[in-house]
Amino acid sequence: MSTRTPVSAPRSGIGDRPEAALEAVSAGHKVGFVSLGCPKNLVDSEVMMGLLARAGAELTARAEDADVIVVNTCSFIESAQQESVKAILEMARHKTEGRARKLVVAGCLVERFRDEIRKDIPEVDAVVGTGELENILAAAGIAPSPADSPFRILNSRPANSYPGASRPEGDARAASGRFSRESWDGAIADLPNYLYDEETPRVLSTPGYTAYIKIAEGCDHPCSFCIIPQLRGKFRSRRFESVVAEAERLARSGVREITLIGQDTTCYGEDFGLRNGLALLLEKLAAIDELRWVRFLYAYPNKITGQLLETIARHDKICSYMDVPLQHASAGVLKRMKRGGGADIFLRSIEKMRKAIPGVTLRTSFITGFPGETEKEFEELCEFVRQAQFDWMGTFSYSDQEGAGAFGLDKKLSPGEIERRRKRLMQIQQGISRKKKKALVGQEFDLLLEGESSETELLLEGRTAMHAPEIDGTVFVNDVPDGVEPMAGQFYRCRITEAHDYDLVAQIV
Repeated sequence: MSTRTPVSAPRSGIGDRPEAALEAVSAGHKVGFVSLGCPKNLVDSEVMMGLLARAGAELTARAEDADVIVVNTCSFIESAQQESVKAILEMARHKTEGRARKLVVAGCLVERFRDEIRKDIPEVDAVVGTGELENILAAAGIAPSPADSPFRILNSRPANSYPGASRPEGDARAASGRFSRESWDGAIADLPNYLYDEETPRVLSTPGYTAYIKIAEGCDHPCSFCIIPQLRGKFRSRRFESVVAEAERLARSGVREITLIGQDTTCYGEDFGLRNGLALLLEKLAAIDELRWVRFLYAYPNKITGQLLETIARHDKICSYMDVPLQHASAGVLKRMKRGGGADIFLRSIEKMRKAIPGVTLRTSFITGFPGETEKEFEELCEFVRQAQFDWMGTFSYSDQEGAGAFGLDKKLSPGEIERRRKRLMQIQQGISRKKKKALVGQEFDLLLEGESSETELLLEGRTAMHAPEIDGTVFVNDVPDGVEPMAGQFYRCRITEAHDYDLVAQIV
């Protein structure tokens, strides 16, 4: 999923024009950000904004006012790459036609197309990869470039991991070539290994009552459709104490909802020998008095343990919400995806989750049109969706990515057929969602009010614990009791009065 956060208050590679890139930008000059892609990328943007702000830069939400513009890019699928390039070109106009003096490109697109960006977009002064966040200062001209050479890429890692931390699965994947970038022109040999910690400055771009915490980085899984391991490096967890310290600090600052993120949060702690690390972490976070909601995203299906489910069920603060991207349900397709499992196994797992956590909200995502996906295999997926009855579901069209294992597979489907299947699957889910939302009418829930609706000033909007930030539907509020002054960031009790395919209408009670 790709989201775009506008220019906001928000290993350094210096480009082909080092003189321009190293030209000083004095403290107090304005820096603007465009952040693309997933919440994990958003946290990277917040870290870079924090580093810049601590160095004296002023952050601006207006691109036309910025002296330096940073575009933090996504490269997960082709459409995300295209969106990233479009954003870079849009921001380049502020340099050629406006006041901006520097344009910096950061993130996953840099790891994938470092040389091409420098060559094809001459307005770009510097690039910063996913493992080089601390070097944003040099890229923006606020600090000197690395002393040994202005052209050398440096990887840095704070003291944020346990000595000797490793994961057998990751070591085996590395030995098998999972992280190879040999087919990518210009990619540096070193994989990203950066991890921010509780001492790293961050400037939150989310509303003050909600924040993401990245608890791990990288990925060791062998999924053949994905290049994230090459873009983000091997899986590595943040120290347990570091995550808790950051959560406590955010809670003291007024944050009431924390969402834990990582490429696979359910592997948290395995690289330093911690069993059921995510369950233990959730237990600790649930004890922070100021927090109201804690949730986590991206659970790998075979890593969901009984202890994790029991922990969620035991604590009211931990949202009864499971985001388990299954990707497919046909055993044949899943085998080609190098994921394993199948419809029967997944249905048993879903039954276990619903039994352990009464009223649990289940979200998943699928890929349609994977190479070789037959009509029969697609029908298996459709039937699985009908049986599973997910609360929320996203569907992606297969995107061919050089460097991914599936790139060399035969029997590629046409874009038209892939899209047809995507639409059909979403039509099935739309009917399921409509039925599930109607069943909520008359029920009461706690509501986190987010303010005036983006659709009309006549409505307010918010979320329940069933709604993860930015990715699920909306609760529109059309009735507030006399004497109640609704405030964004506050929790209210609401009653659902109306239901649509994905959104709900409620009154504050």
